[in-house]
Amino acid sequence: MSCSYRDLFVSAADGLRLYARDYGPQRADALPVICLPGLARTSEDFHDLAEALSQDPSRPRRILCLDYRGRGRSGWDQDWRNYDIKIELNDTLQVLATAGIGKAIFIGTSRGGLIAMALSAVHPELIAGAVLNDVGPVFEAGGLRRIRSYVGKLPTPRTMDEAADILRQRSEAQFPGHTDEQWEKMARGTWHESEDGLVLNYDPNLMKTLEGLDLETPLPDLWPLFEAMKPFPVLAIRGSHSDLLTTETLQMMQERHPRLTAITVPEQGHAPSLEGDLIPIVRDFVAGVDLRD
Repeated sequence: MSCSYRDLFVSAADGLRLYARDYGPQRADALPVICLPGLARTSEDFHDLAEALSQDPSRPRRILCLDYRGRGRSGWDQDWRNYDIKIELNDTLQVLATAGIGKAIFIGTSRGGLIAMALSAVHPELIAGAVLNDVGPVFEAGGLRRIRSYVGKLPTPRTMDEAADILRQRSEAQFPGHTDEQWEKMARGTWHESEDGLVLNYDPNLMKTLEGLDLETPLPDLWPLFEAMKPFPVLAIRGSHSDLLTTETLQMMQERHPRLTAITVPEQGHAPSLEGDLIPIVRDFVAGVDLRD
């Protein structure tokens, strides 16, 4: 992997060490972009997009891709209860403050989109626009059950090829068009090589945050959070095979938000990879936000 980013380490309010990849120029006229990954994912998921945006010849910009606590290169929390969106929101604010970023465009995949929505409610001044990748104000219980079935519970692979096979077997219905290269890329975002073999890129205790969910009762109504995004342009992305964000919810999001653009990515589930044909779509949206700001 090319050295197109700097390592940024930040101390959270409780002293835990947080990590982010810092791409592109430290000072630029263009708005910076903050990339927030999914529940058990890391900053690595945004590498291709971050390179494209930060090295755009017409408008290079700074990109920060975060690892939440307990994921990637950030420290693991001794208390798994701190793997909580409110705390991760505060961690994000800490990273922004340390990096000197006062306003940005946020790109959030799944959990990252929830954090972006929460941020728009409590600190709207920080947001110029947002990309919500396969996430909205309504979660489908079936999708949450599927995620709960594997987070922290995957078998330990001996090789990266075996790791790719494990993910393929579990998620092929979500991503029927994925190539061998894409499965391996997803595997390298899930495990990393250590002296003890392949280990997860996240604290397995993360699964405890899901075990307490009662999926037989109605899930929280997050429409008030989504409503807070009305002042900002939003690009909403849905995978055609997503079991977390339905076409009905996406349509309701369009009806309630006058500045929302919605696209559906064929042959992708939860959540679409921000690579390939999606990169110019996101780049054009980001450039459009810049012009309006």
